[in-house]
Amino acid sequence: MKMINTKAIYILWLREMKTFIRAKSRVVGTLVMPLLFLGFLGIGFTGLSLPGIPKDINYLQYLVPGMIGMTMIFTSMFTGMSVLWDRQFGFLKEIMVTPVSRVSIVIGRITGGTTTSVIQGVAILFISLLLGFKIFGVLPVLLSVVFMILTSVAFIGFGLAIASKMKDMQGFGLIMNFVMFPLLFLSGALFPIDNLPLAVKAIAYLNPLTYGVDGMRGVLIGVSSLPVVLSLAILTGFCALMVFLGAYLFEKSESV
Repeated sequence: MKMINTKAIYILWLREMKTFIRAKSRVVGTLVMPLLFLGFLGIGFTGLSLPGIPKDINYLQYLVPGMIGMTMIFTSMFTGMSVLWDRQFGFLKEIMVTPVSRVSIVIGRITGGTTTSVIQGVAILFISLLLGFKIFGVLPVLLSVVFMILTSVAFIGFGLAIASKMKDMQGFGLIMNFVMFPLLFLSGALFPIDNLPLAVKAIAYLNPLTYGVDGMRGVLIGVSSLPVVLSLAILTGFCALMVFLGAYLFEKSESV
C-alpha cells in the first residue's frame, strides 16, 4: 500500500483554493440561497411563536445554524462535481497515473472542499450578524467551526462516493439534488424535528446533517434537541464512515 503523500495533498488543496477564489459566481451562488432564506424567513417570522422553539429564541436565531448546514451540504455537490469535470477534461487520468496513492488524492480533495465550505459557513455566520443574529463569545464560534468541518467532511466523502461511480455531470446533479433537499428538510434546519411524526423523526435521526445542525445550534444559541457531546460523537462516526466509503469507492473507480 502506498504511503500518504503530503505534498500531493497540499497541491490538490491549493488547486481547490485557487479554483474557489477564481470562481466568483460559484461563491456568490452558494451564499445567496442561505442569505435569501435568512432574509425572507428569518426576518419575516421573527416575533412569531413557532412550536418547538423556546419563546426567548426568535426564528432568525434558530435558522442561522440551519443555513450554515445548508451551505455545507451544497458545497459537497461542487466537490463531487469537480471530480467529474476532471475526468471529462483528462486531469483525473493524469493524477491517477502518478506514483501517488488514491487515498492521498481523496484526502487532498476533501481538505480543499472542507476549507472552502468552512470559509463560506463562517461568512454566513458573520453576515447574519448584520441581520440581528447574536453570538455569545468566541468559544461558541470555534465550536461551531468544528461542527462545520465534520459536516463538510462527511458530505464531501458522500459526494466523492457518488461521483466515483458516475461519468455524467447532469445525472450527478440530479441525483445530488434528489438526495440533498430531503436531507436538508429532515435535518431540523428549517423547523424542529420534534414536530415531525414518529416514523419521519426516526428517519431524521439517520441523517448526519441533523447532528451537524443540532450541534451548531447547541453551541451557538444554547438550544438543541440532543446533548452537544452526543451530536459531536455521532457526527464524528458518520464522518469517519463517509470518508472511508468515499476513499474505498474512489480507490475502485476508473479514471476514464
